[in-house]
Amino acid sequence: MEEQGIMEKGLMLKKPLLQVHNHNDHNVTDEMPQPTGDSSSASSSATPSVVFSTFVAVCGSFCYGSALAYSSPAESGIMEDLGLSLAAYSIFGSNLTIGGTVGALACGKIAALIGRKGAMWLSGIFSMIGWLTIAYAKGAWWLYIGRLLQGFGVGITTYVVPVYIAEITPKDIRGTFSFSNQLMVNCGLALVYFIGNDISWRTLALIGAIPCIVQIIGLFLIPESPRWLVKCGKEKDFEISLQRLRGKNVDISQEVDDIRDSIEALEQHSRNTILDLFQRRYAYAIFIGVGLMLLQQAGGSGAISSYASSIFKEADFSTSIGTSAIAIIVIPMGVIGVLLMDVSGRRPLLLASCSGMCLCCFLVALSFFLQEHHQLRNLAPVLAFVSIMGYFAAFSVGIAGIPWIIMSEIFPINVKASAGSLVALVNWSCSWLVTYTFNFMLEWSPAGTFIIFGSVCGSAVLFTWKLVPETKGRTLEEIQASMVHVVQSN
Repeated sequence: MEEQGIMEKGLMLKKPLLQVHNHNDHNVTDEMPQPTGDSSSASSSATPSVVFSTFVAVCGSFCYGSALAYSSPAESGIMEDLGLSLAAYSIFGSNLTIGGTVGALACGKIAALIGRKGAMWLSGIFSMIGWLTIAYAKGAWWLYIGRLLQGFGVGITTYVVPVYIAEITPKDIRGTFSFSNQLMVNCGLALVYFIGNDISWRTLALIGAIPCIVQIIGLFLIPESPRWLVKCGKEKDFEISLQRLRGKNVDISQEVDDIRDSIEALEQHSRNTILDLFQRRYAYAIFIGVGLMLLQQAGGSGAISSYASSIFKEADFSTSIGTSAIAIIVIPMGVIGVLLMDVSGRRPLLLASCSGMCLCCFLVALSFFLQEHHQLRNLAPVLAFVSIMGYFAAFSVGIAGIPWIIMSEIFPINVKASAGSLVALVNWSCSWLVTYTFNFMLEWSPAGTFIIFGSVCGSAVLFTWKLVPETKGRTLEEIQASMVHVVQSN
């Protein structure tokens, strides 16, 4: 029980419980370390500094959503103007995930070396250059390079934005603010779907660069993550940053002590190498993080977002109506996710989200099956459209953003860089595989493709029900100590 003892010394024991569902579906109730004092209640409000810092961070998320959706409305224009084949365009579309995979490999180390702000600044630069390269591309290779640069930028973004938000927000509102990351992804996706049918692909790329510029400027105006500062030994900057985030009249002494003691305890028993990640004490957290990322992408989310136009075309439904409807539905569903995150918690939203996606995938498969057998020809396209809308609604409210929130919560700061890179790499690698093969799968069997996606979503329901812990309402230090304790008690 060495690690639990370490965390207890750093946090000073008090009460409370984190419910975890194990392989046998028994509830394991673990005594959890909790800071003494009442500093949490004093700093649980959303200060202007926290709100503005979150806004600047999620500008990168808006860019990610725009990049993810871009290949759908731009497909016909790019293929016509530059003479790309389906295979060549599939390379362009999947290059976002290749760049994202490279970014995922480096994201944890970058954020650890130059800070959360520095990593976001770097991601914004790469994303902006990528958008501009695509906008002025004269041939396929320029498109490929621009998409790779764009992917590298958003690969860093998907890791560092939820980590930064989780590290600056009080525990009582952390879920709500963290899910705003996904809300802005939805907004970026919605904008591209909504206006992409009416403007040229070059103009659309120039518009995509705007949030990158806003973020690059805004990063000069927000504080660095207090937890990263104290880990780097910048004690004075740590207290200044935390005070700025909590408000100048708020007593932060207890929170300062809790964060400092926890990180010092971890650092004393860490070699600060990637080998730390493979200790048994972190096995449960790694399994949860990797599992959620795999299931999120293998359920088809990235591919369906990137090639929604192709799906509607295959279903014999209007692509402009279909993509515009997606643009309309994802934003309110994202808002619902934000409002419910710290009310219902992570697990219920994940269960509802994955269940809805599973049902909708099978309904899409049914619509294609009816088309293939020339049954209910007028009903089948409408069924496909309604089911795709349901899929996006269910995805947006839960599994779209929750895996990244949980990733930002469950890993201690001494292994967060390597663990974050690992789970981000898994996410982007799986996304590349699914995105690249999607058009070929659709040619093979539209119904079969969505049966596969539906089966994966069903597996995600079981995975969440059996294994994923609830993390709402707890400090990061409490969550991380509990994850270690679950491994040691089994």
